[in-house]
Amino acid sequence: MSASKSRRHVLAVRADSMGDVLLAGPAIRAIAARARVTLLAGPAGEETARALPGVERVVVHPLPWIVADPEPCDAARLDALVREMRALAIDEALIFTSFHQSALPLALLLRLAGVERIAAISSDYPGSLLDVRHQVPDDLHEVERACSLARAAGFPAPPDDDGRLAIRFARSSRRRGTGAPLVVVHPGASVPARAWDPDRHRSLVRHLARAGVEVAVTGGPAEVELTAYVAGADADVLDLAGATPISELAGLLADASVLVSGNTGPAHLAAAVGTPVVSLYAPTVPAVRWRPWRVEHVLLGDQAAPCRGCRARVCPVPGHPCLDVSVRDVLAALGRFVPDVAWGCAA
Repeated sequence: MSASKSRRHVLAVRADSMGDVLLAGPAIRAIAARARVTLLAGPAGEETARALPGVERVVVHPLPWIVADPEPCDAARLDALVREMRALAIDEALIFTSFHQSALPLALLLRLAGVERIAAISSDYPGSLLDVRHQVPDDLHEVERACSLARAAGFPAPPDDDGRLAIRFARSSRRRGTGAPLVVVHPGASVPARAWDPDRHRSLVRHLARAGVEVAVTGGPAEVELTAYVAGADADVLDLAGATPISELAGLLADASVLVSGNTGPAHLAAAVGTPVVSLYAPTVPAVRWRPWRVEHVLLGDQAAPCRGCRARVCPVPGHPCLDVSVRDVLAALGRFVPDVAWGCAA
């Protein structure tokens, strides 16, 4: 029997988006140091999952109790998931979740698939669904939360692992080669309540371009109109909406001096390649759980807002006061990472 076949086969589960998969990365590397890892991902996290170090195989299924806009539960799809899990001959599973998600629906399906050992964080009574029922404090960063579960299941981090985020990526060919610092601006967010005002984004980009900084505006395929508006008509501003697969976006961020972004996937992607972040962070979820991990960053936004922790998808308060950040404030934060640029004045 080959060495790879003799190692235990572990299913790691992180079934939501890019940022969630990235934040599970250090825990998944800890598992991979001792076992073969198959990662069960959702469609939104598939591309990132395939670029994550330590992952041998990726299986993709949407889990309707995890995704934000779920389709109705479908018995045929769930039966297919159970059959696929059984065919993989998994020895054990670690189900990684955020504080507001339940691991128990999937734990039940994995029991039906014959998985003998299952570990997850659960405040709810799991009955016989979990072998390792782990519990953690509320205000724990998502990376620490995942690593804590891995340790509890018998997968401590290797001594030579620095615990940072990581991703395999390709170097970017998108830069103009001007020699000026590159600032990447990502105006969108999967949750609208986490996004800064588009007009302020547009004003910021105009100030950056006038200061002689190389600017790239990024977004997903559904954000083409937003990025076109933010980029404006300046031919020197790169509008890359929908044009950068995850690995290429990571390469672009690796070349950047700093990223300006809300609390969304690219902020964690920047952390994975070591690029500082000016984080326009709406405290709909606590920054202690989701701030950029182990990379230099500045948090902007009222982290003590009375409505903090609301988990709203759309802000119901006129003016979105917790994210009432001026362009001047963003430029001041950028000065920490790009100190040799004369930004001029902004409102």
